[in-house]
Amino acid sequence: MKSYIILVLAFVILLTQNSCFREEPNNKLSQESIWKNELLLDEYVLPWYRNMDNGFSTYVTTIMKGIGREYEPWYGDQITVSRSDWYSADYGDILKSNMEGITRRARTRWSTYYTQIQSINLLLENEKEIANGEHKTRVLGEAHFFRAYYYYMLLRNYGGPLLIKNTYDPLRDNKKFPRASYEETVNYIVSEARIAAGLLQPAENSDVGRANKGVALMLIAKTYFWASGSKFQNQTKEYLGFPDDRSDAMMTEAAKAYDELMKLNYGLVQINATTKDEIVSQYRNIFLTKNTTESIWEIQHSDDGNFDTGFGHKLDRDAAAPSFGGTYAAYVPTQNHVNEYRTITGKTITEAGTDYDPANPYENRDYRFYANILYDGCSFKSHTMDIHYTKVDGTEIPGEDLVKYGSSTTATFTKTGYYLGKFVRESQKIDNDEVYASSQNCIIWRYAEVLLDYAEIDFKQGRVGDAKEKLNQIRRRVHMPEYNTVTWDDIVNERRVELAFEKSTYWDFLRWGNAEEKMTGTTNPLKGIKIVKEEGKPTTYTETIVNGKNTKMRLFRAIQYFQPIPWDEIRYHGIEQNPDWKEM
Repeated sequence: MKSYIILVLAFVILLTQNSCFREEPNNKLSQESIWKNELLLDEYVLPWYRNMDNGFSTYVTTIMKGIGREYEPWYGDQITVSRSDWYSADYGDILKSNMEGITRRARTRWSTYYTQIQSINLLLENEKEIANGEHKTRVLGEAHFFRAYYYYMLLRNYGGPLLIKNTYDPLRDNKKFPRASYEETVNYIVSEARIAAGLLQPAENSDVGRANKGVALMLIAKTYFWASGSKFQNQTKEYLGFPDDRSDAMMTEAAKAYDELMKLNYGLVQINATTKDEIVSQYRNIFLTKNTTESIWEIQHSDDGNFDTGFGHKLDRDAAAPSFGGTYAAYVPTQNHVNEYRTITGKTITEAGTDYDPANPYENRDYRFYANILYDGCSFKSHTMDIHYTKVDGTEIPGEDLVKYGSSTTATFTKTGYYLGKFVRESQKIDNDEVYASSQNCIIWRYAEVLLDYAEIDFKQGRVGDAKEKLNQIRRRVHMPEYNTVTWDDIVNERRVELAFEKSTYWDFLRWGNAEEKMTGTTNPLKGIKIVKEEGKPTTYTETIVNGKNTKMRLFRAIQYFQPIPWDEIRYHGIEQNPDWKEM
């Protein structure tokens, strides 16, 4: 088994040897030579993977880092950043609903997705030139999968896009394309993903990191699941959703795809430990282990963590507290999210009674809290996290993890009173080496999300018992008490706790249609905690507003449910722009 990244190295080595490739300049290889050579075909396919998602390599974007592709976890309400200078860059523009910044980012995404679709269309138009065999079958499967995937990304961001199924050069071809309806786009994505599922092998028979049958089935299910969202029903514009309510029909189709997917060799990674510390350690390790049986789709980061020449990343360094040499405090969980973790008996902190002690708020909580959050007094890297103030003679002295590290003027520390525990590796060295960093993969889809999606479908379609059983599979894994019955709040809470900081919680707000409330500071301000200890007195825990207390700092407008299509495309094709967007 090998990851697709290894193919790049093999290709480079081959080009340096005395081979037939020497007959043509490396940067001027003819199409014919690509279609007829397996190694060149694999090189041709690589950009489809690399452009689908940045993984952990760009989670908070700045002007220096450029505009990334999929880092929406940081625009929800579960996590924020502590670097004030980032609010003046791309991240801040999006957070503050800056129309120019959103338009610029939307234009980049549109171009990225259609560039890859053009590449895919070119290969599929030349499929007869590819020698028959297993390699051809796999490459064609990847092509159909990625054509479906990029149209799925376009659908989520823009609504109905332009369905361009063949190579297209506007400089030579004056053909114009209409916007597809939501229904047309959903059907096309599903049809392409279905072709891919028929061509690709199951994960256990595929190279690690490559698209496979399970990934294609997941895409079918996720497309229907997305289209079932309340935001996309009873729309007056056919490219923004359905003219009537298709939610139930879409959920039914999603359930069928999930049924098919669940027959494959996926399952939750089980935790066999019995003590709290062991349970927490094993749960956290799920997100540090590459390509487990729970994983359906991951971004494959380089094993050596090389950030310059490979595809490593700096998540551990960016998330590190000052006591470990961290200067970014880039990913700090909010008190909003901490409050979502229920007690060890399964009760919310407001209904827990004696099960929850406000004077000791971090005791007796869901085991996933201890795995996902670094809080005051917990142990990490053989260090007791010091995220409180000590009051001496009326002066509040900050703890070690509330004092910036080093002399950098931009160095900072957590503004919420927490640091990230999920995804970070306790053994990762944090130093000043700007080349070698972290290597853990970024999970896009995993089996727990299948269960959570299906539980939501079951609940909405009246199968409450089935929904309960799917949630309980997840809760049994983390040794939490099972539900006797479930409510909608239970469904939402379990989803947000289990999928914390992953690629789903932001998009949930959009498909549920409550993003304006959840991502606006006046209605849902981001909160932190200030802890003060004084000898002889009870410790105080005071919730604070860390940003978003006004619309200037954190705002989501109704206009943002559908991103603006580039204005050049609007004019050239003569199509309608998404509602209320003005040319900048």
